[in-house]
Amino acid sequence: MPHSRLSVVVTRRLPEKVEARLSELFDVTLNKSDRPFTREDLLAAMTSADVLVPTLNDMIDADLLARAKGKLRLIANYGAGYDHIDVVAAHENGIVVSNSPANRAGDTADMAITLMLSVMRRFKEGSAALQSGDWQGWSPSGFLGARVGGKKLGILGLGRVGIEVARRARAFGLDVHYHNRKPVHPDREIELGATYWPELDEMLAKIDVLSISCPLTPLTHHIINAERLALMKPSAFIVNTSRGKLIDEVALTEALESGRLAGAGLDVQERSPHLNTRLRDRDNVMMLPHMASATLESRTEMGETVIINIKTFEDGHNPPNRVVPTQV
Repeated sequence: MPHSRLSVVVTRRLPEKVEARLSELFDVTLNKSDRPFTREDLLAAMTSADVLVPTLNDMIDADLLARAKGKLRLIANYGAGYDHIDVVAAHENGIVVSNSPANRAGDTADMAITLMLSVMRRFKEGSAALQSGDWQGWSPSGFLGARVGGKKLGILGLGRVGIEVARRARAFGLDVHYHNRKPVHPDREIELGATYWPELDEMLAKIDVLSISCPLTPLTHHIINAERLALMKPSAFIVNTSRGKLIDEVALTEALESGRLAGAGLDVQERSPHLNTRLRDRDNVMMLPHMASATLESRTEMGETVIINIKTFEDGHNPPNRVVPTQV
């Protein structure tokens, strides 16, 4: 007699191919409206399903996890980041957590370079002038930006994304520097032409552009704060394609407004979806709605990884992308 299929709730719309495959394999409830789940929606899903497939906007804390104990067996997160899930509490309540990294490093690196070019070359201001209908034609002094080639790029977090940023940066003539807890292999440094800085503060004082690609942890929350912004050149730019809470947005706003920083390109925001309007409305700030991995290919790969995690779990094994709390 065949065993009953796992019940799965998906909190947001996923690529059509992914939803179709989930429906073939599991007893799945899809969110056809794509309306974000409320806390009550999350609780209802977690107490009725075997598997929850949340996204980064679904805050799953210890209280929800305790109330879902006994029914929910797996949280198969759609996305690589899982700081919105209390992994320790899940473990304590016997709920397995997995994430879904995909081959999206190149897509995210593309966006980092795009944001870098946008703020350094004043794309936002130029486009706005054309859209407004007020543009009076070319001027020798109009929209003067900063040359990209020859500048020093500092990468905070030379992991998969950071490596791809470095590869692209070299093609634009940037001098690559980076900070990690530990240096990468010397062969990698030679390949990328990258210089390691063991002290972040020292690197910040020397670079012209900072690209952030490190994960959000308790140690990296507000890693870029007022003190560190003060170390940077007034002509420097910041690009963030990782997590909004890595930057203290109040301090960033004050640095930009006072002229102590030249500009910022932000694909992520500290309190998303609630935006800092002082940042949003600045000409020297390009803000995007978390689009770095928004390619059909990347989002489909993420969904396929979710499916593999669920199917492996259903077959009685740990998901290949299981997240284990560091405290355990």
